[in-house]
Amino acid sequence: MKAESFLPDDYRPAEDEPFMNERQTEYFRRKLLTWKQDLMADTRDTLEGLQDSTRNIPDVNDRASEETDRALELRTRDRQRKLVSKIDAALRRIDEGEYGYCEVTGEPISLKRLDARPIATMSLEAQERHERREKVHRDD
Repeated sequence: MKAESFLPDDYRPAEDEPFMNERQTEYFRRKLLTWKQDLMADTRDTLEGLQDSTRNIPDVNDRASEETDRALELRTRDRQRKLVSKIDAALRRIDEGEYGYCEVTGEPISLKRLDARPIATMSLEAQERHERREKVHRDD
């Protein structure tokens, strides 16, 4: 029986059901796949836009503006590429049965956090500790 057959469109993971049961893992798998498809479509649009805009612009100010726009597009595309690799890693964790558990403490990550940030690998508490340590080291 495929997981899709028992997951209604309006399903939302709830705290009162077993953590990362089939319904929850399928919900997050779908959420991640949809997000990835959206990012990939954006990337295709960006590439097409960049290819279309490779024209010679005689005005220096217009050319500078075009270059700035292009650099911004490329930065955005790079961020999207990194995000897609995090989505792929989350999908692998689903396949391996590790999704939804903090990589630091091994405790379940809250469903609210996963719903808001499905690529999360740490519980909120572990993430905050990590960021505090990072900030301390950055100030050195």
